[in-house]
Amino acid sequence: MPTAGGVRYLEALPPPSARARGALVLLHAFPLNARMWEGQLAFAGHGWHVIAPHMRGADGGLDDRPTASVTMDDYAADIVDLLDALHVEDAVLCGLSMGGYLALALMRHAPTYIRGLILADTKSQADTAEGLEARRGMLSLVETQGVKAVAEAMIPKLLGATTQTQHAQVVERVRTLITANSPESVAGSVRALMSRRDSTSLLASIRVPTLVIVGDQDVVTPPANADELREKIPGAELVRIANAGHLSNLEAPDAFNAALTRFLDHRV
Repeated sequence: MPTAGGVRYLEALPPPSARARGALVLLHAFPLNARMWEGQLAFAGHGWHVIAPHMRGADGGLDDRPTASVTMDDYAADIVDLLDALHVEDAVLCGLSMGGYLALALMRHAPTYIRGLILADTKSQADTAEGLEARRGMLSLVETQGVKAVAEAMIPKLLGATTQTQHAQVVERVRTLITANSPESVAGSVRALMSRRDSTSLLASIRVPTLVIVGDQDVVTPPANADELREKIPGAELVRIANAGHLSNLEAPDAFNAALTRFLDHRV
């Protein structure tokens, strides 16, 4: 697994015969890691330099950077360091859930790096008081019972009802992705989520082509959140993925990839 700018990442390069179309940067959800994007690495075959970074510590413990007090802005700085190290001056960002929060942080701090934006199963708001209390509960859970307990608590929320009842292999895949992380990295991500700024006021200023995606069974950031993103980001498109929950790229990869293909081929 390559490392650049201190960041470990997955990568897929376009074949020499393909017309180079630039960088597609995939930002992963909590509490998973970059391997959740393995089904999207095939976009390299369409000419994209696909880059899927691991957030700090979310690579099975090989990343030794500190995670105890990391913030969402620190994650954004890490991505900028990675893009600079790879000489990527403009990219299409695709962020799902926590990755969407990170994409919006990058729009705030480093908009010149971004020529297209995909926000999947995410929202613009910061945590409410109730949400912060739930985060504190998650911190207690990972500190006292470990990452397996986090997986069992989160899988029913992350995956839609259809996936849970009909696609056992996806359930197991998500469990494997979660439990690959260390307790320290999971706790660090929780604190980063708690630290994030509200991005709602940013939305009207976004001027790059934007696609919003949401699973129609998402209970974490439901379709109403996606509707708000579409309404407030000028010119944004919205695609609802049938029979998918919060991890729409894993639950309905064909539909998710089809939405990305249409957007990448016609908007950026």
